[in-house]
Amino acid sequence: MIKPGATIGILGGGQLGRMLAIAAAQLGYRCHIYAPEEESVAAEVSAGFTRAPWSDGEALGTFAAACDVVTLEFENVPVGPLAAIPAAKLAPPARALEVAQDRLKEKCFAEQHGGRPAPFAQVDSPADLAAAIERIGTPGILKTRREGYDGKGQWRIAGPDEIDALELPADDLVYEGLVRFEAEFSVVLVRGRDGEVRFWDSPENVHRGGILATTTLPAPDTVTEHVAAARELAGKIAGSLDYVGVMTCEFFATEDGPVFNEMAPRVHNSGHWTIEGAETSQFENHIRAICGLPLGDTATIAPRIEMENLIGSDVERAEEILAEPGAHLHLYGKAEARDGRKMGHVTRLGR
Repeated sequence: MIKPGATIGILGGGQLGRMLAIAAAQLGYRCHIYAPEEESVAAEVSAGFTRAPWSDGEALGTFAAACDVVTLEFENVPVGPLAAIPAAKLAPPARALEVAQDRLKEKCFAEQHGGRPAPFAQVDSPADLAAAIERIGTPGILKTRREGYDGKGQWRIAGPDEIDALELPADDLVYEGLVRFEAEFSVVLVRGRDGEVRFWDSPENVHRGGILATTTLPAPDTVTEHVAAARELAGKIAGSLDYVGVMTCEFFATEDGPVFNEMAPRVHNSGHWTIEGAETSQFENHIRAICGLPLGDTATIAPRIEMENLIGSDVERAEEILAEPGAHLHLYGKAEARDGRKMGHVTRLGR
């Protein structure tokens, strides 16, 4: 057990790190942020901040030496330099990053554990793409294998005649057949150091422009009928990785069962509702898990819940939201409200 008063290192300086640091402070821990960016909303609420590139092994080693445990809020941290952090200190383990930050590895890993992703093919050349489209068909989505998120690094292809017009990276791509689904949902779990796993209720997620717009509970029957199978897969993935902390798997609900979309080895946007809507939030339970503390109850405590992301200029509605009964506003402290930038969220609890 890592007792309160210890220092928790967080790789990444964004809003997820900010909310982790706030949860850690409530339990009596100090947090130290490591990130390459000058602006860090997580550092604003933390005891320490190391600004250095991900490639700086010496800086990572010094950072790790000042921490009792190290976790992450951002899965695109290069795995190689993490060798500077003792494996016993890193939770979740580096293996989870290796799988989650490569879409091809991720889909193969899910298949190996009995999951069903969308039809997919590795693409490293125009010839590969043509072959993938011939085998899988269109419409489909071509994605970068690494670092794409919130709709970035993705190209929707309606037919083979669109290939020539695309300006694409040279390689490291994956083509996916488009999934016809009834709803999108996520499985958010926490796994302790002793292997105990707890799940939060699965919400329905709605995306707009590739970015999560709303998360709603209770989810419709088109989601709930698939939750048991989705949880089984997520639990197998977490166990195989010897995972510690909060992990999320996203799914499509289809007539033929749940289709695995992707995993995130960290706290997740679709779990923000747990701050006010569950007995124990995803952020607090992540801290509990990585520190070896007993896991908290994950039960939902409100009959109806909606989490809405505040994207870009949506943040200008803050005063209006504060006037709403049952609305809980979270602003991330970001200076500039750019298009597509997550500025905060609001969770509405209903009866």
